[in-house]
Amino acid sequence: MNDPSHPTPPATVTEPPLVRGLLLGTAFAFLILFLFAPLAAVFYEALRKGVGVYLAAITDPYALSAIRLTLSSVAFAVPLNILFGVAAAWAIAKFEFRGKSVLITLIDLPFAVSPVIAGLIYVLLFGAHGWLGPWLSAHGIKVIFATPGIVLATIFVTVPFIARELIPLMQAQGSEEEEAALVLGASGWVTFWRVTLPNIKWGLLYGMVLCTARALGEFGAVSVVSGHIRGLTNTLPLHIEILYNEYQFAAAFACASLLTLFALIILAIKTLIERHTVAKRRSPASGERP
Repeated sequence: MNDPSHPTPPATVTEPPLVRGLLLGTAFAFLILFLFAPLAAVFYEALRKGVGVYLAAITDPYALSAIRLTLSSVAFAVPLNILFGVAAAWAIAKFEFRGKSVLITLIDLPFAVSPVIAGLIYVLLFGAHGWLGPWLSAHGIKVIFATPGIVLATIFVTVPFIARELIPLMQAQGSEEEEAALVLGASGWVTFWRVTLPNIKWGLLYGMVLCTARALGEFGAVSVVSGHIRGLTNTLPLHIEILYNEYQFAAAFACASLLTLFALIILAIKTLIERHTVAKRRSPASGERP
């Protein structure tokens, strides 16, 4: 007879073995067909004609220029998004102000707008016949079909990643620790560096990883503003497209394998951050049971 003071825990609901096998088989088949097979095909095609052809493709001057431009755009876009993301998340999570919902909507805008449309907007603003084009030309400033336009387009498509990662994290943490630091006499900067930043560092790193991955692979917006000038305004995705359209398949897949390697490295970093975050939440110091 069951003791009412110690109710029997409900039995764990499990699917029949046939159903579980079918679900797992479907999941693995999907991963193999749409993830592992394309990845293997990229590296196979890249190395099919030999290591010499592969090295020649990735050390070609146009390829090196595309790699440098891609990494440069990432080097500009990610730090600027860090500044904006932290500032926006802090304002949204810690304060109440008019226009807060508008700011949140604007942060999400790149998710709703096609990257090609974003590129066309920049052309409309900064192009030779755009709203600011004549003034920029008069002062010798070139944005469209130049590196600044590529950086701006990359920033636009990556804006939400850091802010959207930090906003719920900072809202969940509340503002009690910051308020306590201010009451104890800490300045705003000391409060940020000693209290806020340590609390959000793993969320910030996670957002940086996502932002970097998105910036490396951006194609649509950059394609519109770049002008496809070889050796000058072609990023690595654009360079791959040109090689493929010219039937240089080995070179195209060789360059694509570099993007794939970048993606795998970023995925590994993302996985490590996720594991560390989960381990921290389950640690006794966090107050939660493992």
